[in-house]
Amino acid sequence: MATQWIYSLQELRSDHNDMVGKKCANLGEMTHMGMRVPPGFAVSVEGYELFMNQTGADAQIRQYVRKNLASLHHNVEKQVEAGRYIRRVIESKEMPEPMKADLWRHYERLCEQVDMDRMPVAVRSSGAVSMPGQMETYLNVRGRQELIEKIIKVWSSAFTTRAIAFRLEQGMAMEKAPIGVAVLKMVNARSAGVTLTVLPTNGDLSKVIVEGNWGLGESVVSGEITPDSFIVNKDNGHVASTISKKNKMVVFETGGIAFVDVPPDRQEQPCLSDIELKEIVRIAMEVENYFDAPQDMEWVLDQDLTFPENLFWVQTRPAKYSKPVADNTEYLAELMTRIFKM
Repeated sequence: MATQWIYSLQELRSDHNDMVGKKCANLGEMTHMGMRVPPGFAVSVEGYELFMNQTGADAQIRQYVRKNLASLHHNVEKQVEAGRYIRRVIESKEMPEPMKADLWRHYERLCEQVDMDRMPVAVRSSGAVSMPGQMETYLNVRGRQELIEKIIKVWSSAFTTRAIAFRLEQGMAMEKAPIGVAVLKMVNARSAGVTLTVLPTNGDLSKVIVEGNWGLGESVVSGEITPDSFIVNKDNGHVASTISKKNKMVVFETGGIAFVDVPPDRQEQPCLSDIELKEIVRIAMEVENYFDAPQDMEWVLDQDLTFPENLFWVQTRPAKYSKPVADNTEYLAELMTRIFKM
């Protein structure tokens, strides 16, 4: 295919947002900053457009929207119906062979890079317009065929009921929702979490807040555990810790992910060591200085590696902190849910 629609992270910078979406553009910038980012590549918005045009899905969706748009406003039942129909259309289409070949070539190159056949990857949405938690993420995706299936599902998730309602409320085009897709090597997470370089409840710029849990961040979605919380003073390094009892965690296994019991001897242990916390805070403050703005970041600790090579970053973006919320715990729980939503 003549049109380039897949990019290595090294080819991307933060100003490529419109080309690959915010998440992928930020991952590219993080790579250029020297941050430890899992190996991966970005499927551009152009890839979405090629698939939709060449399979005829865009024409079917436009026809449906023209016929039903008037009934969708302020009608949740109709929005649910529209989402189901449009997602069925997209997911029923076979990716064109030239696109498959391009995608497989990049995936196999990634597998060779880490010396692993059928390397497990995370497949995450990357919208040019921020729509937190409204599109899908798929973890532990293995092999060429499953990768294709999950990328198509991410594209179709731009038409969830929540995403449709959002676009209608914002006056955006209903029938068109091009998004990028991030494909990253799956980190065998010992712990995972979020970091904000500002307290979200009061805009206190003198503090960094770190929250995390054992395993993958999906454990927070269920509400079965409360993450550990660490509030760190930027000036003197003083740490105020709240260590929760964590009964459950999520790990990846063959065919996807699973809830498992946390071993009893780890349930009340902090999911971060002092030196890991210090390194997370140090890097977060450097990134804040780089962008000259408070940051909202995601980190993962790989249990197969040793410190500091085990610390990976999978997102940074400007922190939202002006809106008052009940307390930090509530905000971070919601944030973790949004970040690690399946």
